[in-house]
Amino acid sequence: MTELSVHSAAVELGLDPAEILASVPGVLKVPVSVVRSRTDNSAQRGRLVLVTAMNPTPFGEGKTVVAIGLAMGLRRIGRRSVVILRQPSLGPVFGVKGGAAGGGRATVEPYATINLGLNGDIEAVGAAHNLLSAMIDNHLFHGNAREIDPERILWPRAVDVEDRSLRSIRVSSGKPGEPPSRPSRYVITAASEVMAVLGLSRDYVDLKARLGRIVVALDVRGEPVTARQVGAAGSMAVLLRQALAPNLVTTAEGGPALIHGGPFANIAHGTASRLAIELGLATAEYSVVEAGFSSELGAEKFVDLVGPMCGFQPNVAVLVASVRALRHHGGAAREVLDRPDPGAVGLGLPNLEQHLANLSALHLAVVVAINRFPDDSDEEIAIVTAYLDARSIPWAETTGFRDGGSGAEALARRVELTSNDPPTARPIYSPTDPLERKVERIATTLYGALGAEFTPAARTNLEELAARGDPSASVCMAKTPLSLSDDPTRRGRPKEFRIRVDRVEWSAGAGFWVVRLGTINTMPGLPAHPLAESIDLTEDGRVVGLR
Repeated sequence: MTELSVHSAAVELGLDPAEILASVPGVLKVPVSVVRSRTDNSAQRGRLVLVTAMNPTPFGEGKTVVAIGLAMGLRRIGRRSVVILRQPSLGPVFGVKGGAAGGGRATVEPYATINLGLNGDIEAVGAAHNLLSAMIDNHLFHGNAREIDPERILWPRAVDVEDRSLRSIRVSSGKPGEPPSRPSRYVITAASEVMAVLGLSRDYVDLKARLGRIVVALDVRGEPVTARQVGAAGSMAVLLRQALAPNLVTTAEGGPALIHGGPFANIAHGTASRLAIELGLATAEYSVVEAGFSSELGAEKFVDLVGPMCGFQPNVAVLVASVRALRHHGGAAREVLDRPDPGAVGLGLPNLEQHLANLSALHLAVVVAINRFPDDSDEEIAIVTAYLDARSIPWAETTGFRDGGSGAEALARRVELTSNDPPTARPIYSPTDPLERKVERIATTLYGALGAEFTPAARTNLEELAARGDPSASVCMAKTPLSLSDDPTRRGRPKEFRIRVDRVEWSAGAGFWVVRLGTINTMPGLPAHPLAESIDLTEDGRVVGLR
């Protein structure tokens, strides 16, 4: 897309291109002051369409493609729309899933720029995170005035690639006479609390306050030590000053798209930034917001965490289903997921059933988007549509990958009709519920579990955090996206299981509890044959092999 087209997209949203900062070709930065002015002074409040999904296969089911296609479809039927997405992390880009800028004829552009470190925003998050790490160690080296206990430093390092060898490392303060090293670790940048802070901050004042509240360590008396107390909050905010501004790009059909923030939904809250969503709601009739992964993750966190914190309420949820995912949950082997198997599709429907129940429990109106792949048979599609029709659930086939916006017009019309009523979404737990009750409610209602078991280590975490965590804060569940349970090998709709809580953490800057289940990892690893092996650069500087 050209500079002219992205400026046209700005005008389409009622933004003055003169107010917006040019960055790299095809990308504009919307200053925080412009976002706040438009949001705080606008009487308009568009409809929020939340795009979620059933549990995916490891390859993903095209949720981003559907979100982009839907925004283009709404635009084709005469509605001013914007798609709002998270920024792609280099981890998945070079790992298994690939990029997060859509595919086929349903993409956001410039495709390679967006997938490969858009405007350096995620790099800025990593720099701010690691500056804090360095300042903690520097504080120890120069006398440790805050009396930090070196054995109770909580803050890791961060890098935006999947590297399992960095899950456990040893670092040294470099001070003569000190112990030679101590254990530490890396997290992928999308899992950094700094990323969550960036995504939830409403302005620079809020950004700096949240950064300052981050708990980095405990002192020798067991009291928390914060980023502000080691002198890092201001300099971290400086590194993030440009990254806080949302990025305006275009869809493949020239419509506006906002790409900003990158928290994963399996280990963080999984939604584009607050500022991007606020801007969309103030400037478009329809803001199509993608929530990460499946309904028990991204959609739950949007309604239970992001919505209450930021004042958002979806008008309708779009639940993305694919025949491939239904085959997977019906027992088809990974190597034959691209082959028609009506029997497996039928056996996989209980997974879809749970996700429909989840959206009902969150009091969301729903439209099912059947993302059609080339190998889907008419018989398989008929099984899905008959199931939905029997339950009076609105649905539409979508072929955005192949057909762009025209392949999503039927979905757009369904969404338009279903989103007419005032929003009714509400959290499934009360702020006054104890943390264990909140976890139980999520597990039993949305996962189908019998309950939750806290390991001794998790109970110790709870006891330690009771005095300094906010009991009214929301819970951010960290678990596998591949199953409704906390075991990635359990497909379909698991029964007779209890989730295992391994660790509880208080993210004071982000303002939520993090509850880690099972073997969830904040530093993923690359597969046997990562996509990085097929990505290359041509003689004339073009990126090839990116998907």
